[in-house]
Amino acid sequence: MKFILTNIRKYFGRLDKLLLLLCMGICAFSVFLLYTLNENDISAFVSDSQYKTQLVASIGGIIAALIIAGINYQFVAKLWYIYAPLSLILTLLLFTPLGVQREGADDIGWLNLGFIQFQPSEILKLAFILSLAYHLSKVEDRMNEPIHFILLCIHGAVPTLIIRKTGDDGSAMVFIFIFFCMMFAAGLSWKYLVLIAVAIPPAVYVLWNYIMQPHQRKRFQILWDTALQEEEALGIYMQPRLGKIALGSGGLTGQGLFGGNYTYVPEIHNDYIFAYIGMTMGFLGCVLVVFLLAGLSLKILSNASSARDTLGRLICIGVFALIVFHSTVNIGMVIGVAPVIGIPLPFFSAGGTSVLCLFIAIGMVLSVSFHNMKRYHLFYSEND
Repeated sequence: MKFILTNIRKYFGRLDKLLLLLCMGICAFSVFLLYTLNENDISAFVSDSQYKTQLVASIGGIIAALIIAGINYQFVAKLWYIYAPLSLILTLLLFTPLGVQREGADDIGWLNLGFIQFQPSEILKLAFILSLAYHLSKVEDRMNEPIHFILLCIHGAVPTLIIRKTGDDGSAMVFIFIFFCMMFAAGLSWKYLVLIAVAIPPAVYVLWNYIMQPHQRKRFQILWDTALQEEEALGIYMQPRLGKIALGSGGLTGQGLFGGNYTYVPEIHNDYIFAYIGMTMGFLGCVLVVFLLAGLSLKILSNASSARDTLGRLICIGVFALIVFHSTVNIGMVIGVAPVIGIPLPFFSAGGTSVLCLFIAIGMVLSVSFHNMKRYHLFYSEND
């Protein structure tokens, strides 16, 4: 009994409690927001199952994060030959009858296994961060050699192109952002950076004129084209327009979380949860959310800087990039400076798969800080 208590005390002594408590606080906030959404009955698509699913996923995620924190991230990363192919197979199953395209969505993003529905792209993001971090750590001193650079680009292109094929442009952009952040952090040569900078303009030209579909171009054009906004007032611009109306209706302090004169916004429980925050809690509530997400991102970045090796540092950078991109683009969508591409707000938007996978990602960051010095594991310890 004394041995067990001693090990539990050691475990929690090494745990990054600030990071975990920050995530738990954000999730509690999210569950409460979804509960008030259900009580206010703003949307017919918001039910008590939303906040209940969020609560269960958060509890499960916390438990998973606590377990993963005690397992050496180096050991987990080395199992890439298991989790990387498995996540790719689950994603490829979207192209079978098991793939589900939800009403109003542009992509086949959900996998229906009968007893459960989930988004394989969220699992693939985790596998991508771990496998790319491991790949980069193995070729760290040689990554700028042409052959290794090409192999790393293939590593980044495979999941990106598969997700792009499902129609999920938002998640494809997430993979690209994570890839470049991790490559830059690993020491990408300035020569490649210059080459990429030179290639961007012609790549954008080709993408805009020959690859993107008319409806995809409209999502960007509508940001500045007032005539198109009027034309699409009941079309693709309806959600952004209602979102901005809802966001602005809250003023400084909001209408309150119960009993306000609320505006209906499609997907207000998911991609447009930030509009609900602005509507009910006002500008001050929005600032609070931004500070919470910024604090979380900076804490992860701090863990990256204190990591004991390249692998741990790059895992933290990957998770940092994931949260920063989701947060920035989602808030940008709501305030009207970014196209609507179906990117949820981390921990706040409704979605059991997203929350659970985010906590697993946080568990990996916790593992990096947990094993920063002495190699102490959940089930055993060893000397340096």
